[in-house]
Amino acid sequence: MENDIIYFSDFPNLQETGTRKDNGKFDLTLLPTQELKEEFRGYIMYRCKNGTFRALIQDRTAYNHIAKFLNSRINRRIKSLGDRNPEKWISLLKGWMLEQGITIVKEKKSVYGTVSYGEAVTILYFRNVLKFLGPEDLRDEIEKDVWELKNLDIKIRSNPIYNVKTLDFRKIYQPDIREECKKAVYMNLQYEAIGTVQGELTIMRIFSEYLQKEYSKIKSCSEIDREVLEEFLIYLSTKDTSHSANSSYVISLRRQLETIGKIYSYERLEHLFINTDIPPEVNAEFRVYSDDEMKRLNAEITQMDVQIARCLLIHQMLGTRISDTLTLRPDCLTRENGQDMIEIYQVKTKRYKKPISKELAKLLQSSIEYTQEKFGDTEYIFVNEKEPDRPMQYMAIKTKVMSMIQEKQLKDDHGELFGFGTHMFRHYYGCLLYTSPSPRDISGSR
Repeated sequence: MENDIIYFSDFPNLQETGTRKDNGKFDLTLLPTQELKEEFRGYIMYRCKNGTFRALIQDRTAYNHIAKFLNSRINRRIKSLGDRNPEKWISLLKGWMLEQGITIVKEKKSVYGTVSYGEAVTILYFRNVLKFLGPEDLRDEIEKDVWELKNLDIKIRSNPIYNVKTLDFRKIYQPDIREECKKAVYMNLQYEAIGTVQGELTIMRIFSEYLQKEYSKIKSCSEIDREVLEEFLIYLSTKDTSHSANSSYVISLRRQLETIGKIYSYERLEHLFINTDIPPEVNAEFRVYSDDEMKRLNAEITQMDVQIARCLLIHQMLGTRISDTLTLRPDCLTRENGQDMIEIYQVKTKRYKKPISKELAKLLQSSIEYTQEKFGDTEYIFVNEKEPDRPMQYMAIKTKVMSMIQEKQLKDDHGELFGFGTHMFRHYYGCLLYTSPSPRDISGSR
């Protein structure tokens, strides 16, 4: 039936030049019952209204697999997805996929070339369908195991170049410790930046996993004593060779446990740590790009997306933190006594002005005009194309630069692949200031 076919072309955001109508569709006739058709219709319509063409093509492949699964003999008496609980559905789907020779894991390669594994797209798609059709969770946000930060009744201190939307407590395995941790996180969110709180939650996940394996009888933080802590700190120091990482982990763990101690009157937790528990930080070696390295990097950066290339070159020429560059405003350029000036809103500290070269002013002006022509009036010069009210995201830039480095096999003076060193640009700028009374811009001007 025609109304059982959902065409991509019916949705403006999914129209793709050169795509045949009959190729861009979801076929609900593949499903065995009317109830299943209506359930999937709701989710597919939601995705078609809010998704992208590329995402829906991937959805369709997963949907076709699930339609075949729902027609298999193990589902002969099933009329609706509500006939089984979500975990039972996922378990049966995995078994069917293995029988059909369809992989249930997906290999993910990071921008650094490392490989990790997660659930296959078909399984993730089915999870999303089941979640979409499930009952609305009416509990207070802080009672849930995954918090949507926008639903909390407190102002979150966040850096706009990082897209943090949730906090996930599910991998704190002990129910009592999970609840204790939630209370501490909620309190700390009122005084600390979201990045700091994320660090505390990360170390609590590691601590919880350790307790599950080594001290399975511990159910609450009130049962943690000095012996348990010392054993965990030994484990932590042997697990990770990075002393600086261990130092930050221990500080975060101390902060979290002491907050739990104050909230629940667990006096032992407030006196659990001693100063020698925190490993001394190793002074990082000061590194800076050489002139040859900068030339190789910039030769490839200038071949990237024009606005990302401008952003990275401006970042180098300003010598700012990457967060300060990504949050530059369209009205940042001024002229005072014949000198071009830029106003910078520092995310971490304050707002200030500094003189810049004519070349840098022109590059900034081009960036401003590009954004205005494409997105109209925006708060930032460098914007997230999917959400123009937000600045360009740090991880999006990092991913694209690292992909370029991997693709081009771009190497430093030591023959190693480049990393993503936005702070190294700052070091390079600082060295130019030190070595020249009138330092040149990265662009070569003086």
